[in-house]
Amino acid sequence: MSTEDKIDSTKHKVAGKAKELEGKATNDKGREAEGKAEGLMGKAKEKLTDAVDNVKDKMDKK
Repeated sequence: MSTEDKIDSTKHKVAGKAKELEGKATNDKGREAEGKAEGLMGKAKEKLTDAVDNVKDKMDKK
C-alpha cells in the first residue's frame, strides 16, 4: 500500500469517526450515518488496496 493510499484511507476513517461522534453528540442521526458510511469507505479502500498489493506481489514472484 502506497503512502498516499494509506493517507487517503486513514483520512476517510478519521473524518467518518468525527462525523459519527458529532452526530451522536448533536442527536443528528443523518450525520451519524454519514460518518459511519465514510468510515466504512475508508476501511473498504484499505482492504481493496491491500488486495491489489497482494495480487501485484504474487504476479511479481512468477
